[in-house]
Amino acid sequence: MWREEKNRLQAQFVFSDFPEAFTFMTEIAFLAEKLGHHPHWSNVWNTVEIQLTTHDAGNIVTDKDREMAQAILLIYQKYQNARQID
Repeated sequence: MWREEKNRLQAQFVFSDFPEAFTFMTEIAFLAEKLGHHPHWSNVWNTVEIQLTTHDAGNIVTDKDREMAQAILLIYQKYQNARQID
């Protein structure tokens, strides 16, 4: 899911609708505040695109980005699992 390009970790996440995508973003916002590490992201209807770099390290990918990427993936999996149950 995550790919590294141009000194960024990038991923696209697709949801069933806008409220689900926005809820995902809200969960990530709380995570970002806790970690003090904020993503570049965009949202159009049911799709969220995220890019991670570490600004303090010169806008390159660091372990901090990889850890956040893994945490984001775990959050996303909750939505995928819920969809399979429905």
